[in-house]
Amino acid sequence: MSLPPFLDATAALVWKDLLSEFRTKDTLGAGVVFALLVLVIFNFAFELRVENVEAVAPGVLWITFIFAGMLGIGRGFATERDRGTLDGILLAPIDRGALYLAKTLTNVLLMAMVEIVALPIAVALFNLRLAWTETILVVALGTVGFAGVGTLIAAITSNTRAREVMLPLLLFPLAVPVVIASVKATALALGAQPTDSIPWLQLLAGFDAILVATAFLVFEYVIED
Repeated sequence: MSLPPFLDATAALVWKDLLSEFRTKDTLGAGVVFALLVLVIFNFAFELRVENVEAVAPGVLWITFIFAGMLGIGRGFATERDRGTLDGILLAPIDRGALYLAKTLTNVLLMAMVEIVALPIAVALFNLRLAWTETILVVALGTVGFAGVGTLIAAITSNTRAREVMLPLLLFPLAVPVVIASVKATALALGAQPTDSIPWLQLLAGFDAILVATAFLVFEYVIED
């Protein structure tokens, strides 16, 4: 049974991106190494005692995830434009939304691979006691939200000369709600926030839905410019 054309195009584009990445391992390798270096540096920079580790660790984790994820998000469309393959994709009779969804899924998967390596190491380095179910859910939602808006901004900046500078300048202000909600929800999973505080997990899911839906709707107009 064949998939609908939209899903078939999305799956084909995701497979293309993942196959290209696994052949070179440029983004994934750099992301893992960067994440490990950041965690080790923070581990030696802070004197994380038992009484303050839960308050500091959520911010450290998300700084690690976000900056490691920026490596992959920034390279996606830039590499396609440099190689000239983006023009061929845009000429193909596929929905532009499929391209956005494929790039977002690719970025989510690459970030998830880095997080799978970095999270257990962070737990060991900082001696954390996590509620694993809640933590995994928070990390998943935060990754989807950040990758969703990051993919849109990467498409906007990929055709500019200073794209390495413009990407973080445009992305971080838009991603602030997702980052704040992710850090706060992670703090709840670590027990650093009272359980009766604002339901950050619900807010994070709401931010994800709004940001990803908006990016999906405007992507067609952005990518054609």
